[in-house]
Formats: sequence, structure tokens, C-alpha cells
Amino acid sequence: MAAISASQVKELRERTGLGMMECKKALTETDGDIEVAIENLRKNSGLKAAKKADRIAAEGVVVTRVAEDGSYGIMVEINSETDFVARDDNFIAFADKVAGAFFAAKSEDVAAVMAGDLEAAREQLVQKIGENIGVRRAVVINAVDGGLVGEYVHGGRIGVLTVLNGGTAEAAKDVAMHVAAINPAVAHPADMPQEQLDQEKAIILGQPDMAGKPEQIAEKMVQGRLKKYLAENSLTEQAFVKDPNQTVAEFVKAAGGEVVSFTRFEVGEGIEKEEVDFAKEVMEQAGRR
Repeated sequence: MAAISASQVKELRERTGLGMMECKKALTETDGDIEVAIENLRKNSGLKAAKKADRIAAEGVVVTRVAEDGSYGIMVEINSETDFVARDDNFIAFADKVAGAFFAAKSEDVAAVMAGDLEAAREQLVQKIGENIGVRRAVVINAVDGGLVGEYVHGGRIGVLTVLNGGTAEAAKDVAMHVAAINPAVAHPADMPQEQLDQEKAIILGQPDMAGKPEQIAEKMVQGRLKKYLAENSLTEQAFVKDPNQTVAEFVKAAGGEVVSFTRFEVGEGIEKEEVDFAKEVMEQAGRR
């Protein structure tokens, strides 16, 4: 019987998402043949799928769809446990199918859209791939009268839908690209939450050069820095990424429109990821023998 190396176990774990000991056992039973081990592990797929539901899925893709006339668009985040699976053709095909369903339904109700055939397809994919897979969130964005929705996805991981009042599809896409790259906090300075402004003001007042300043001078300095903060964090006031000599608002105006809003998804944002130290896990398992 061939010796099973740690690298073989690691590869099988990355390809299936299963535990180290389970992978080692499967490899031992197949004399180190990874492909046969995967097939054997899938024979109990129903049980495997049920066990994946509580595992953290913080990788995956963001997919967008926009109507040809720009009247509405959808964006969906579909998650997997590993980036390896997020690049798998089967996973990508499933993600496209999910996006198509949300687009047709014009709905952001994940439970309702996924019910039935799509949920069955998800379970089958979990069984086939051996990882927890789920649809985390979706959004439907409608254009304002006379406006349009634009889309941009960067590397499958960052998706943006923008809404312009007037303008062109190309301009809407360019603004979405800007949002993906720069990640503004809000669309317009007036959209910044007061709580965020109060927090920033407190930070400014705590800076060393504010110490001992007369109240009126301090207030002028605060307002000046808040104005700069709003310009740096508001989409319309930011220097346009493709032409820093004009703001985003100026770019869109030149295209015959104005910025209304944007929505940005980034894969895994807000999910607390579990970091696994493979070497440490090997040592711990070895110590239990």
C-alpha cells in the first residue's frame, strides 16, 4: 500500500472541502488515487450535503443582469467555501442559472426564487463538489423615469449596479467601474449618515493640531475637513477614475445625465471567515495517535 502524503490529503481537502481525517481515510482506501477517492466520497452525497450547511461559505461570485433597455437590473451573491470551487465550471454555470432566475422573477426574495428546482440543483451541486454552497443575497434595482441602470463586475468578486437619470449605457457602466475600484461610501454628500459625520467630527477634534484652538477657528477647521471628507467619500464628488481631471458628477453630466444611486456587492463582505492552519491541524492529529 502506498504511503499517503500530507500534500495528497491537502489537495483532496481543497477539492472536496472535507475534513483531514476523512480525506486521509478515503485516500488510504484507494491507495492514494485522488480521483477514485472523490468518486467514492460522492457515493454518500446525500449525507455529505446535509453536513455542509453549517460550514462557512465566504468565497464565491457576484453576478449581475441588466435589461437591454436599462430599465432594471439584478445582482446576486452566490457563495462557496473555497475560491477553488468558485472558479469551477459547474459552480459558475449554477451561478448564471441563479442570476437568470432572479432576473426573470424581478425579485430579491432569495427563499422564494430558490424554492423548487433551483434548490434541488443547489443540493446536487453540494453533493457533487463537496462544499457548502448558498445564495446569500440579491437586489433588484429599477431605473428612474428617463434613466437607466448600468452594471460592472470585477473578477467575479465585486459587482456594482448604478442608476443614472439620463446619460448613456456606457457612462453608467463606467461609473459602476469607478464604484468597484474606489468604493465610495455614498452617492451624494447629502446621503452621508449624520452618525458617520458626528464620528468623523470627533476624530477631527481629537487631532493634535486642534488642541488649544479658539472655538470659532476650530469650528471652521472642522467644517473644512468635513467638506474634504465628504468629497473623498461621495461618488459624485470623487475624481473620476478614468479621468482624474473631472469629478464623477462632471463626467456623467457631460454624457447627458446625473448620478442617482449605486449598489455594490463584494464577495464575503461582513462574513467572519474561519482561518484553518493546515500544518497545525496535521500536528494535532498526529499527536492523538
